[in-house]
Amino acid sequence: MCGIAGIIRLHDLRDGAPLPPLESIPEEWLDVLDESIRHRGPDGAGRFRDRSLNHDGIVIDVALVHRRLSIIDHAGGHQPMVHDGERLRPDLTYQPGQTPVLAHEVEPKKPLVAVAFNGCIYNHHELRQELEAKGHVFETDHSDTEVLVHGWREWQDELFTRTDSMHAALVWERQAWGFALARDPAGEKPLYTRDIESKHDRVFAAASTVPGLVRLDRQFGAVSDAIDARELGWWIAMGSGEGSPDRSGEEVPPGELQRLYIDNKKSPTVWGVQWDPLDPDEFASKLSPEQSSPPPSQPKPLTIEKLDDLIAESVASRLAADVPLGLLLSGGLDSAVIGAHIARIAPDTIAITVRMPIAGYDESEKAAETAQALGLKHTVVECEPNAADDLLRLIPALGLPFGDSSLLPTSWACKAARESCKVLLGGDGGDELFAGYERHRIARLPAIAQIALACIPSACLDRRDSKSISSKLARLGVAARGGGYEDLLAIFPSRDYERLRTNLAGRTRFSRLRCDARHRDFRDYLPYDLLRKTDTASMAVALEVRAPFLARELVEAALRTPLDVLMPGGERKGLLKQVARKYLPDHIVDRPKQGFAIPIGEWFRTDFGSMRTLLYDHLESSDPFPGLGEAGVNINMDYVRRMLREHDAAGEKSLNPWHGRDHSQRLYMLLVLSIWSKWLQTIR
Repeated sequence: MCGIAGIIRLHDLRDGAPLPPLESIPEEWLDVLDESIRHRGPDGAGRFRDRSLNHDGIVIDVALVHRRLSIIDHAGGHQPMVHDGERLRPDLTYQPGQTPVLAHEVEPKKPLVAVAFNGCIYNHHELRQELEAKGHVFETDHSDTEVLVHGWREWQDELFTRTDSMHAALVWERQAWGFALARDPAGEKPLYTRDIESKHDRVFAAASTVPGLVRLDRQFGAVSDAIDARELGWWIAMGSGEGSPDRSGEEVPPGELQRLYIDNKKSPTVWGVQWDPLDPDEFASKLSPEQSSPPPSQPKPLTIEKLDDLIAESVASRLAADVPLGLLLSGGLDSAVIGAHIARIAPDTIAITVRMPIAGYDESEKAAETAQALGLKHTVVECEPNAADDLLRLIPALGLPFGDSSLLPTSWACKAARESCKVLLGGDGGDELFAGYERHRIARLPAIAQIALACIPSACLDRRDSKSISSKLARLGVAARGGGYEDLLAIFPSRDYERLRTNLAGRTRFSRLRCDARHRDFRDYLPYDLLRKTDTASMAVALEVRAPFLARELVEAALRTPLDVLMPGGERKGLLKQVARKYLPDHIVDRPKQGFAIPIGEWFRTDFGSMRTLLYDHLESSDPFPGLGEAGVNINMDYVRRMLREHDAAGEKSLNPWHGRDHSQRLYMLLVLSIWSKWLQTIR
């Protein structure tokens, strides 16, 4: 678990002699990237540089940056990891502050492969054995990174179809003048890119985090049109999105492998193929176009026994570590199922529950009951929330206007758990794979039901409490008449978004209520919201979080299983509950879902953690959203002030059902938007 970054600079010799390598990619650029990922890897740092000339006369300068959180093979897993075709070459790397090593001067002729990798290859032992059988000689004891340098030589693009992993990886292959970027199928590990054109050369950069890339981009003067109004509109409405609203960047999609083919400096081709859990064979055939496509596999619906076996295999593979490891145990179903297998496989593993200091949001007693039923060692740790200061730290570190308020309790849980372990297993993916949301049932309703839902008089219903039945009915009515399934997920459903914006750019991706909700959630909500939140919160304290439900084989099996099998009798997570009943009593299995949440709306009224002060300091400032108006993102401040008044009124006692309205998440989104836009101003 680490932070990675890389830069490629292309220069055409027809434009004259290239800059010297240390001027082409200055160390100062690498320092900027290194600083932005430092928190992800406090245990080690490394850099790699190379220069190559391709057959078109293009000089290619490459630099890789790595920050290490050491989990597996402390002695042998240093990165960037470089292989020259015969042996590993740590002498071709150097640490920040040292005299840079130029690989092309030290070793000009060898076919180097260099890797900067973030994540964990859970089946690296099996892949190592397979590669050794093909003649590859390994030098480290059990480094999973070394599997990548040998695996790339053997399988090229097909390497990542063979891994069960969470990963973001950068691969430089000197002999082929190729640069590859890869991201795991679920999107557990982030990877962002920048493609920058200077006067003569072209610069392409990638990193685990956005801020370093933004700062690097600003050195090229890309400021005036830095915000993409349409993309930012989507972020405001939904609270998250793909990539970055900062126009100068992109995000490698989950499950995608991209190759940067450098034929000429004007148009380096980015070629990508993306893994589809509903049709993984198609992905393999695209990677091997010279071969005939394999016959499509015939998926068999999951059974209780098969699902139980797949979870057991995944949990076992994710328990391998050379550091203390624990289970983040809540009072819910997902972590309980994982805990049931941990209790059988590694009974000494500690189950950790974080006690939340908020009445009604603490699951420590329920978790203790689950741990006792499973026979797990259990510890409860205290968190130390400092809501306003934590938010002001997390959003600039992420570099995105991320609107999910559960980022705060997740960060507190990770910080508290980090005192006990360095690796934590969690239940991410359970709801998306096994139909755990109420909206998954709604998405199955026949078309006639949508017509009926559209008749709900939303404006007449009490919306003072977002969790009330009347508020949920009102939201259904709005979704059926407006943005469909997206409105069920939105922070600003279509009607509220129209009131907020004085222009409507960015909120045009409408859909119907009836859809393949699980697949959409897996492709969008899981990577761009939940996993982004987990990665941000955990890496802020250098903690590795592993998700057993996101094993490749388990994901493919779950998403290719019909809903009526996963939801027998319409019961959410019905099949997973049947697995859980093998290990736990019914009253634990049937507990209502709670999830990581905080009463953010109440905090905006009471000033818990200085959240009301922070909210009003930002939204009532002279310029709450600097730079957005110039980019074409116009916020209706009259509506913002109306939301502030309505939200306060909703907390007052009243028999009038229209006395105020809860705007908890909408106000939180606007607060985050203000923090983010002001952060952008500081680096311009």
